[in-house]
Amino acid sequence: MAESQLLQTAREQALALENVVNQVVVGQKEAVRLILIALHARGHVLLEGGVGVGKTTLLRTFSKALGGAFGRIEGSVDLMPNDLLYSAWVNAEGKPVIDPGPLINHGAETAVFFFNEINRARPQVQSLLLRAMAERSVEAFGKEYRFPHMVVFADRNAVEKEETFELSAAARDRFLFEINISSPTDDVIRRQLIFDPAFHDVDQLLNTIGEPLLDYQQLNALDHDIQRSIFVSPEIENYVVRLWDASWTPHELGIEMPDIYVEDLVVAGASVRGMSAMVRAAKVAAWLDGRDHVLPDDIHTVLLPSMTHRVFLSPVYEGRREQIMPQFVRALRDHIATP
Repeated sequence: MAESQLLQTAREQALALENVVNQVVVGQKEAVRLILIALHARGHVLLEGGVGVGKTTLLRTFSKALGGAFGRIEGSVDLMPNDLLYSAWVNAEGKPVIDPGPLINHGAETAVFFFNEINRARPQVQSLLLRAMAERSVEAFGKEYRFPHMVVFADRNAVEKEETFELSAAARDRFLFEINISSPTDDVIRRQLIFDPAFHDVDQLLNTIGEPLLDYQQLNALDHDIQRSIFVSPEIENYVVRLWDASWTPHELGIEMPDIYVEDLVVAGASVRGMSAMVRAAKVAAWLDGRDHVLPDDIHTVLLPSMTHRVFLSPVYEGRREQIMPQFVRALRDHIATP
């Protein structure tokens, strides 16, 4: 009973945080809910979206509402792995000075770390970040730096293709979700963002958040409690396995898509890690909706962001990934019978 009350209080706090974030970053309710799920499922996130749609503001808002530190680095072709760990410069007296880099600067207080335009960084830099994501620690200055509460967010430069290094299949699989952050379509919200001075000063917007609404240091233990407390029925288990099979061999299950030869569409489907992560996220979605069991709707909530970056398409279709993957996931959802 005590654990149930603890989870209920935590859910109320999570929903209060969601409400505050939606007041600061308007027009992104779906993305806000998915990021909230990722934070509670302790999963890292790839962000998709154009320039100036509010990705950094969104992450800074979550970081402040969690009470943790926010770290950030910009990807570039000349960025080296050590640039994540330290920066060296010469002071006014001509003496060399070495400062901690953005990845370790806040240490264990880091709640959110944002790697902007990760595909502009060389594979060696990406590899160091991936190791830090997996182990939540790095070695620098002869000692180990740990950030047990850190969730990494990364976005890609999808416009400029010169001097970019796309993430490998294994690298993409390390991320729980790929979430699209797009410009709002609601006319009232669009006008609000353009013409309301309140949304022109990000720092002033963030100052509207007073005390943290969640304690980022408690999220690891909270995730453990959620995963143990939310029930997945055998019927839902079978449904998830059928979705997994369909991600590999959709043609064998009779899935069809307009203007696409489905038999040649997929090179590799979702991984074991990917499906396990999706179930973890679905449990958090169920918990946020006040239930102690997972429904098909919870699977559907996290299906596209969990799978869109994990299904690898043949070269003839890869160039149209952004258009094809939503259609493909909808086809899986509509074709596979729900329990």
